Amino acid sequence: MRFVLAKRIEQQDIQSIHRIRSLLVARRTAQANQIRGLLLEYGIIIPKVIAYIRTRMPEILEDAENTLTALFRGLLVELYEEMVHLDERIATLEQKLQAICLQNKDCQRLLTIPGIGLLTATAMVAAVSDITAFKNGRELAAWLGLVPRQHSTGEETTLLGISKRADSYLRTLLIHGGKTVVRVASKYQDKRNRLVSELDQRRGKNISAVGVANKNARIV
Repeated sequence: MRFVLAKRIEQQDIQSIHRIRSLLVARRTAQANQIRGLLLEYGIIIPKVIAYIRTRMPEILEDAENTLTALFRGLLVELYEEMVHLDERIATLEQKLQAICLQNKDCQRLLTIPGIGLLTATAMVAAVSDITAFKNGRELAAWLGLVPRQHSTGEETTLLGISKRADSYLRTLLIHGGKTVVRVASKYQDKRNRLVSELDQRRGKNISAVGVANKNARIV
């Protein structure tokens, strides 16, 4: 087991921002799904992406020829205004993280790694108070749950998929960043991106994304 030292007050502040933002994102997603579900009952279909709700809702509310009643339009306006309010709160929290990141040298160094952005960099700094608690990069990757689980006996070694232990939030951010790297790897011809493209062709995008996340954790 690898133990990390107690967090500083600054790290607790960053972690609090991340937790509040995560809750607001979940509420926004639930709000968007409810709007889509209610409109579907009236025969109006909106794709799952939240961006479509932002573009379609004003048109739907202004369309006087659809079958929506005045009562239901009022309910939709309240739901949509609440979703817009959640967007504004999330944007405000991200601006605070941006201001913290600009003043933190460790965050700035982490941003130079392909696949690590603002959220991942600040979450990593908040989660790990002293990186010297880990002897090498693999220990950090294992602490984040990005290495294969082992089911071994005797001389037979069996490697399974990654576990769901450790910090699931930070692991998710790293894997999402890995998916971005995999998606654009074919556009570049340097050694790293060629290896990512070859891995994508052999094993698929999901395994490749986890592999990139594992590599990024070791680089961190």
